[in-house]
Amino acid sequence: MKKKILNILKKNIWLRKIARKILYRYRYFRYKWRSIGQKVDPNLMVFCTFNGKSYSDSPKAIYEYLLKQKEYENYCFIWFFKDIENYQYLEKNRNTKIVKKGSKEEEKCMAKAKYWIFNYRALDHQFPKKNQVFIQCWHGTPLKRLGYDLTYSDNAMNSLKEIRKKYELDAKKITYFLSPNSFSTEKFISAWNLKKHKKENSIIEEGYPRNDILSTFNQEDVNRIRKKMNLEKIKKKIILYAPTWRDNSHQSDIGYTYQVEVDFDALKTKLEKDYIILFRAHYLVSNSFDFEKYKGFVYDVSTYDDINELYIISDILITDYSSVFFDYAILKKPIILYMYDLEEYRDKIRGFYLSLSSLPFLIAKNEKELLKEIKKTEHFTYINKYKKFNTIYNYLNDGNATKRVIERCIKNEKDNSNY
Repeated sequence: MKKKILNILKKNIWLRKIARKILYRYRYFRYKWRSIGQKVDPNLMVFCTFNGKSYSDSPKAIYEYLLKQKEYENYCFIWFFKDIENYQYLEKNRNTKIVKKGSKEEEKCMAKAKYWIFNYRALDHQFPKKNQVFIQCWHGTPLKRLGYDLTYSDNAMNSLKEIRKKYELDAKKITYFLSPNSFSTEKFISAWNLKKHKKENSIIEEGYPRNDILSTFNQEDVNRIRKKMNLEKIKKKIILYAPTWRDNSHQSDIGYTYQVEVDFDALKTKLEKDYIILFRAHYLVSNSFDFEKYKGFVYDVSTYDDINELYIISDILITDYSSVFFDYAILKKPIILYMYDLEEYRDKIRGFYLSLSSLPFLIAKNEKELLKEIKKTEHFTYINKYKKFNTIYNYLNDGNATKRVIERCIKNEKDNSNY
């Protein structure tokens, strides 16, 4: 029944608008009701990454930094997860609690917490009170156009107007918005239309906390991660393949889907002797993948929490239009952009902020070119164009972004609190 209803709503925009309006009002008033009597606790923080799907990204970096600081020893930390059974171990940490994403308890916690620290949207109906602080960490330097910067969109579930409405709701909630560089600052201000809401000064341009580890890890970290993934005995080079999602690929029964457009048979034949592949689907992709045929060559790491750990142990990144290449570039390793559907994605689905010719990475548009570019990485050098790319997009990645963000957001609020 749910699938049939979603199919109808996908095809009929007017019915979808009515259904969403009714659902929004119901959830909004329910959230207000659950908030009654919930006084804001200045020492309570709630964290969530990718809508409760993982323990990772900048919220994780901020949380783990705060755990080590004596100044915050009396603070309480609550994490929201969809699968709470996978994260019970976090409750061994000081003053930490795990709560089910989407539960009544989650909304009561949100109503009480002084700080919301997310890297994704708060749900449309969830609005912070005036004395609450919403730190929007976001999750990448954008190549793909976002929000108000979209001039067209082939999104299966949202029209251009509906997308902009969601960004409008987001903008109203934001207290601080983390930015990794000046390029992103400019795009975030325009994409979220922050000037309209007089919130362009909410941008905190200090780098992403999540990327500190990419500047500070050592060989012990590499060994630890490889052991955790049962790869410590593998002597081959590791390719991380991390494509993004497609806005126009959606199934009503499961959500956004991704069709793997790589001929793993051909790659296995040519590369198996010297390489293995870690396949990482985007967090919005809901379908599962069967790589049993390529066991020992392709490893599905789509549910592996922290992609930074995959960056650290890999030798090559293959992606397409995902922002992962901005972060991976910190490591000064080879990057290949496999853009088999470039014209469709650029001209119909999203559009880009950057010209691809400005990027220092290898680009492949078909299987033959992909294999050729992988072989080229055997002679990789960190060229000047690559260095220039990092001076533009990664100049704040010095291992201290978390400290700077906490000082400007949390410590600043703490020192100026009226409590």
